[in-house]
Amino acid sequence: MQARVGDKLLVHGRTVGQHDRTAQVLEVKGENGAPPYKVKFDDDGHEALMSPGPDTVVRHHGEQR
Repeated sequence: MQARVGDKLLVHGRTVGQHDRTAQVLEVKGENGAPPYKVKFDDDGHEALMSPGPDTVVRHHGEQR
């Protein structure tokens, strides 16, 4: 996984009733865009250091949907 500052991470819910969440990448701590990432979640503004798993997709800044 590779991301840049400004990209969005879409974290899919892993259990029944858990909703998908999105977070904006604020800082890339790994080399060449690799995790961990400092992120800010869109739904509650919580900031965290995150090493995304296979349930996460990168939406690159400016990417068409």
